[in-house]
Amino acid sequence: MSSSTLRSTWCGSRLRGVRGENGSTCRRQGIGFRSRRVGFRSVVASGDESGRIEPDLSVKVNGLDMPNPFVIGSGPPGTNYTVMKRAFDEGWGAVIAKTVSLDSSKVVNVTPRYARLRANANGSKKGQIIGWENIELISDRPLETMLKEFEQLKQEYPDRILIASIMEEYNKTAWHELIERVEETGVDAIEINFSCPHGMPERKMGAAVGQDCALLEEICGWINEKATVPVWAKMTPNVTDITEPSRVALTSGCEGVAAINTIMSVMGIDLDTLRPEPCVEGYSTPGGYSCKAVHPIALAKVMRIAQMMRLEFSGNNLSLSGIGGVESGGDAAEFILLGANTVQVCTGVMMNGYGVIQKLCDELKDFMRKHNFSSIEDFRGASLPYFTTHTDLVKRQKEAIAQRKAMRKGLQSDKDWTGDGFVKESESMASN
Repeated sequence: MSSSTLRSTWCGSRLRGVRGENGSTCRRQGIGFRSRRVGFRSVVASGDESGRIEPDLSVKVNGLDMPNPFVIGSGPPGTNYTVMKRAFDEGWGAVIAKTVSLDSSKVVNVTPRYARLRANANGSKKGQIIGWENIELISDRPLETMLKEFEQLKQEYPDRILIASIMEEYNKTAWHELIERVEETGVDAIEINFSCPHGMPERKMGAAVGQDCALLEEICGWINEKATVPVWAKMTPNVTDITEPSRVALTSGCEGVAAINTIMSVMGIDLDTLRPEPCVEGYSTPGGYSCKAVHPIALAKVMRIAQMMRLEFSGNNLSLSGIGGVESGGDAAEFILLGANTVQVCTGVMMNGYGVIQKLCDELKDFMRKHNFSSIEDFRGASLPYFTTHTDLVKRQKEAIAQRKAMRKGLQSDKDWTGDGFVKESESMASN
């Protein structure tokens, strides 16, 4: 089996396994790794009346075939059977269900739990929505109910990708039990919520794990001892350097990284009542910020993760899922150009409905036609090499200016004259 060695020098991480190119892993240093169960779904590019081949949006991620790279992000759009079925019927590439844990009785949501930011004055009821805050917790439905619905969905849509999002307290036995029960339903992969910015941090859940690399490494170890399907680690942006926990998750056995979850925020203050939003009985709490306004921040975080993965994990069949303010095919193209394999949408569905998938696919295809790209892989990561340091930018500009000045001074020798550029070369040496 061909293999690549994973190495990390950050946060005390050490090599735990060798991953084959086909996504399988072998036993090393006493840690048990597993062969991945994969499903395949063929999608063939079709042509139009002129015989032109249509862009192919299908992607294969960690051995899982999706008809397009658009994934329902974990949250309200994946909260029950009815809405997840609607997503599959509309044509979404995959669905990530709302996060579940063993004991839903500890999850108590409040209403209202959303607040919106518009493009004009804060607090106005008019104008385009550019920001969305939520103080919503994980699923408050009984785990048994969610598991039955996962199983039903996989029976009805055996060729579609269903991903469970899970989160549990700091307890190895609880994590193992949750993984086993979720996998029994036939889900295709698991996304680990290491990133919820609010609610239950005192129980070492959500972002409390994603912000602590030692804790993250330990829990990823527990998870990857047990899981037999691909595991994605959903990362929090509420850290100084998102590459550090992402590196830990990947070196600890996760097959992919998803980024970003919401940004910790206070949406605003009602200037009439002087109370914060969303207001619950006169009070509020900081929540997670999403929607269009976070898109540039998400792009920067994904770019940094993609650079790290390309440098340190190249050839290891690992994946990156971009999240943050996707409302158009162009938004998705930006994430893919930075190296993302898939793109998740959550708030965009809450604002525009499940039918927005057709618009997203059409706009992404338009972008691909414009540049003559036939597949997602044709342009995935294409923009990544154009990021550099400020020092390098200064150097590049200095060299470019010097080159332009040299051209303005004219030819250095008679041997430099060319036939094609003769007129311009003559003009370059004229003084007026």
